[in-house]
Amino acid sequence: MRLELVKRKERSKTMALLSPVIAIGLTALAAAIIFAVSGHNPLVGLYKFFVEPLTQQWSLQATIAKATPLVLIGCGLAVCYLSNNWNIGAEGQFVVGALFGSALPVLFPEFESGATLPLMLIFGAVGGALWALIPAVLKNWFNTNEILTSLMLVYVASLILDYLVRGPWRDPDGYNFPESRLFSDAAIVPNVFGGTMSLSTPITIVIALILAVVLAKTLKGFEIRVMGESPRAGSFAGFSAKRLTLFAFALAGGLAGLAGTMEVSGGLNQLLPTISPGYGFTAIIVAFLGRLNPIGIIIAGFVLALSYIGGEAVQSAMGVSNKIASVIQGLLLFFVLACDTLILYRIRFVSHHAPAGEASHV
Repeated sequence: MRLELVKRKERSKTMALLSPVIAIGLTALAAAIIFAVSGHNPLVGLYKFFVEPLTQQWSLQATIAKATPLVLIGCGLAVCYLSNNWNIGAEGQFVVGALFGSALPVLFPEFESGATLPLMLIFGAVGGALWALIPAVLKNWFNTNEILTSLMLVYVASLILDYLVRGPWRDPDGYNFPESRLFSDAAIVPNVFGGTMSLSTPITIVIALILAVVLAKTLKGFEIRVMGESPRAGSFAGFSAKRLTLFAFALAGGLAGLAGTMEVSGGLNQLLPTISPGYGFTAIIVAFLGRLNPIGIIIAGFVLALSYIGGEAVQSAMGVSNKIASVIQGLLLFFVLACDTLILYRIRFVSHHAPAGEASHV
C-alpha cells in the first residue's frame, strides 16, 4: 500500500478561502495538546497565548508593533513567490537594511536635521535591495538555487552585524558592551495617534495597500502572476524572466531593509548583536497564510504577531519554554501548506497488488 497525490481537476474556491481558518484551528488544537502534554491546563494556555494579548492595551500595542515588520516583509516575499522566485533570505535583508540605515546616526551622530530619518529609510531600503540582488544575479547568470544562496546570506549578514557592534561601530561610551551608540532624536521614528503607535505602522499599511493595487490592477501585477504560473506563456507575451527575478528580489529586499531600519530606529534606537526575533523567517508563514495577497498579509501578520506576545505571556505565567512560539509558528506553516496541498491534490491509496486503475481516493 502506498499513497499518491493526484491533481484535482478543479480547485475549490470555498476551501481556498477557508484554508487559513482551518489551519489556524488545527494549530490551536495542536497547541492545546502541547500544553496538556507539558502538564498545563490547555484552555488556560490557549487563552493566554491567543486571547489575553488582545485584552490589554499595552499588549495590543506590542502586537501591532510586532506585526508591522512581519507585514512589510511578507508583502515583499509575496511578490517573489507569486513570480516563482523563492526568496528565503529576508532575515538577512532585514539585517543589512538595518545596517545601511544605521550608518548615518552611528558614523555621523552630529548630523541631525529633518532629512536624517528619510535618508536612513532610503539607505535601509537600498541596502536590503542590494543584498537581495545577490541571489537574484546568481540565479540569472549562474543558474544557482536561490533558496540556498538567499538562506546562506542570512548568516553572513548576521555575522557582519555581530562584528560591527563588537568592533568598529561599538559605542565608545558604552562600557565595552556590544552595542552601537544610541540614535539621536532626529534618527528615531516618531509616534502618532497620541503617542501610542509608531509611524512605521501607517507607513506599512499604505505600502501594503499600494502593492495590492499594483498586483491586482496593473500590467506589472499581471506580469508577476503570468510568469509565476506559466513562464513559457509569459515569454510569448514578451515578459523577461530575468528582469522579473531582479525586480522581485529587489522589491522584497527593499521592503525587508526598510523594515529593518524602522525596527532599529523605532524600537531599539541602536544596533545590537541581535535585532530580530526571526521576523524574516516568520514573514514566510505570514505571506502564505495571507494567500500571497497584501490585504490578507495584513491580517496574517497580526495573527503571527500574537504568537510572539502570547509566547512571552505563557512563558512568564505558566513557565512554558520560550521556544513555544517558534513551535506553534512552525505548526501553523505545516497546516497551511497541508491544507493547500489537499486543495490542489487528492490522496489516493494504491495497493502494490491492485490492478491498474483500482485505487481508493480521499
